[in-house]
Amino acid sequence: MTYFPGDDPFADTQLGNALTRAIVNTIHEPFLVLDSDLRIIVASRSFYTKFQVTKAEIQGELFYEIGDGQYNIPALRHFLSNIIPEHSALKEYKLQHDFPAIGRHTLLISAREVLYENSARRHLLLTIGDITGQELIEEEREKLSKQKDLMIKEMKHRMANSLQLIASILILKSEAVESPEVRSHLQDAHERIMSIATVEQFLDTTSLNEEVEVGPYLTELCGSLATSMISEGRPLALVVESGGGMVTSAEGISIGLITAELAINAIKHAFPGDMPGTIVVAFKISPGGWLLSVTDNGVGMQTRVARKEGLGTTIVQSLARQLDATVETTTGPQGTRVSIIHTTL
Repeated sequence: MTYFPGDDPFADTQLGNALTRAIVNTIHEPFLVLDSDLRIIVASRSFYTKFQVTKAEIQGELFYEIGDGQYNIPALRHFLSNIIPEHSALKEYKLQHDFPAIGRHTLLISAREVLYENSARRHLLLTIGDITGQELIEEEREKLSKQKDLMIKEMKHRMANSLQLIASILILKSEAVESPEVRSHLQDAHERIMSIATVEQFLDTTSLNEEVEVGPYLTELCGSLATSMISEGRPLALVVESGGGMVTSAEGISIGLITAELAINAIKHAFPGDMPGTIVVAFKISPGGWLLSVTDNGVGMQTRVARKEGLGTTIVQSLARQLDATVETTTGPQGTRVSIIHTTL
């Protein structure tokens, strides 16, 4: 018989039954059709194949009595029993079970009422998805993530120890050499390594994409710098002024290194002798971007003798470029201000 557009093949009972059975046997995902008492009326060929059961074993049986009772779960029975009366649906009920024929599997069971014309009978269409492989992948991913975190923490611990060792060697070497210029270079290298170690100490995250709260981070960082760089009794204060704001750990590393470089520079050069003063580290964030500034009320750059800030300036400029930020410096007899400006486009 030939059918034309607009014809309904299901109007022909014989052809409709044959087409229905073909569809049932073609669908890849295992499914069952249950009556209102939760007895199995139809099972797909994929269900028989997947769970290694026969039609004679399950057809007409209560769904929760088939197999070894793996579906006889009060909560699952409750959900299924209320779908038809409440015209609701069951979405992805997760079931883990050690099946007699196929072993341990994780299933996602979904069910909804089947509605069709000219029938007072009500049925449930129940689909069963196997996510065992996906669960194993997730478990393996979680295991690898934990291993990665442990390795990163171990690497950070070893890196911190190595930095401390290198810094100690440099300071010992600086005390042993006779040349003032060489001693100054070794001391500068020691200070920069210590600043890297200090930044690393306060960014104990396991991912460069994790977020860091800037205020507490800069406060701890500058507190550590003040303790190590400002001798007891010297009339200098290192102050942090920061509102709220979060940056990624990767950005925090660059911001911390810039802050350390500028703060150390100010401590060393802005206040000759026992000159009192204050260094203010400020961070402000807004919808348009963020601003990091280090301001001192010292003598200004023009009056500093034998400036040795060339390398420090290069470091700050390089780190600012990594942040897509610009550097602005203003200086005079009343002090120096260096601003790192990041604009969000």
